[in-house]
Amino acid sequence: MSEKFNVPSELPRYPRSMWRTVTTLPTFPEMREDLKVDAAVIGAGIAGVTTAYLLSLEGYKVALVDAGQILDGTTGYTTAKISAQHGLIYSEFLTNFRPEIARSYYEANMEGLNFIRDMVQKHNIDCDFQEETAYLYTTQDDKLDDLRKEFEAYQELGIPGEWHDSLPIPVQAKGVISMPGQAQFNPLKYLKFLVEKIIENGGLIYENTTIEGAVYGKPIEAYTIDGEFRIYCNEMIVTTHYPFWNVPAGYFTRLSVERSYALAVKPETSFQGGMYLSIDDSKRSIRSATFEGEEVLIVGGENHPTGKDENTFDHYLALEKFAGETFGSREIPFRWSAQDITTLDKIPYIGPLSSDYPFTFIATGFNKWGMTNGTFAGLLIRDNVIRRSNPHMNTFNPGRFNDKSLGQTLVTGMKMAKEMITGKFGGADEKISNLEPDQGALVRHNGKKVGAYRDPKGELFLVDTTCTHMGCETAWNEAERSWDCPCHGSRFAYNGDVIEGPATDPLERIEE
Repeated sequence: MSEKFNVPSELPRYPRSMWRTVTTLPTFPEMREDLKVDAAVIGAGIAGVTTAYLLSLEGYKVALVDAGQILDGTTGYTTAKISAQHGLIYSEFLTNFRPEIARSYYEANMEGLNFIRDMVQKHNIDCDFQEETAYLYTTQDDKLDDLRKEFEAYQELGIPGEWHDSLPIPVQAKGVISMPGQAQFNPLKYLKFLVEKIIENGGLIYENTTIEGAVYGKPIEAYTIDGEFRIYCNEMIVTTHYPFWNVPAGYFTRLSVERSYALAVKPETSFQGGMYLSIDDSKRSIRSATFEGEEVLIVGGENHPTGKDENTFDHYLALEKFAGETFGSREIPFRWSAQDITTLDKIPYIGPLSSDYPFTFIATGFNKWGMTNGTFAGLLIRDNVIRRSNPHMNTFNPGRFNDKSLGQTLVTGMKMAKEMITGKFGGADEKISNLEPDQGALVRHNGKKVGAYRDPKGELFLVDTTCTHMGCETAWNEAERSWDCPCHGSRFAYNGDVIEGPATDPLERIEE
């Protein structure tokens, strides 16, 4: 068992999203009856809300359903950059695809950005929208060639950008690419407006309603846990971050899941504006925001595979050190983390679930860039549903497959098998009596390995740590007080309740 972590006084003891804190969102009831609608949108993040909004404008009767609260997944825990500058993505795409595919990806993300900008301007949405230049940089000599290749990709694809030898902020960069005309905002204030419009347009929204599966037919029947209630719909759109209904197309072998971390820091020095992302081994993301009338910097990074790190607090500490050394730190009012999903080729899956399910659509794998990819997903799925042609359909088609994808699928499957085997035989030698308040660990209980957490008041919670999705063994996340699955990213609270899927059933509670 790892040594108990004592949180430094500078860091908040518990994770809390700044966006969720400063934005008052409406609440909605649990679904307690069968529904008949034109379209059911499962998952109320930026992709789901945007999709439901756009379909409601087309006259569709829409039901938007979420297993928890709306906008309480990755959308509520993002750094909220609205940008088409996604790391070293364009040079990689030019290596792996035709230039037309790389250009299509850029144009699609700019469509997402421009849609948000147009909505804010047309409806005067108060969401702290601000245009900024985005900067991609490195502080490492051995990364400079990679950055130059990315700039060459910009030039080949006709992407606006400039090369610089330094940054406007006090970071000693070896090279920099700027991309003008990007933006940042408070995503929940923006999406709150869309949610209100969905209701005005006759849409239905339900929270705390877990859709467990679907019976494919005419109509499609999406059912809640234990089949208690059903949504009868002509079109079903799955925007649950990780697809809850993925077996028909094998998405569990085609997606990888990572966590990353963020701090909101009140700096000691003035900030020169802009949005920043490094390509270094320890990536850093920086942007500004406002909290209680003061400027704060959102400093992010420190990504790692979900469920594969024993000392998650170390990531917050690394960000705290970087922020303090770079800008000074008067106070850190918030810390939070997010979970991001990436496809095999780093292009999201947006479109029909598979050729066998033409009236079920999916949007997943935004690779940390959900503000633009998620918004574009709504636009593309709208076009799919109303049978309108879209020039980017083939680029994002979930059914695309090639030899490289096949090899990566096999690797992903082998990794999952390894996790299942090693997790079953992992050690748990600690005694429950050794647990201190606010500490969790794998322990031995009645001769079996179980997960244990003792809350600050001393109450003990015991769970079977076997993930209810596909049987992998979860790992304790000290920084978030959760049990995280390394196979597909399902996360569970210390009492076993599902935090995020693809799992829909809680971990089994065990009596003392």
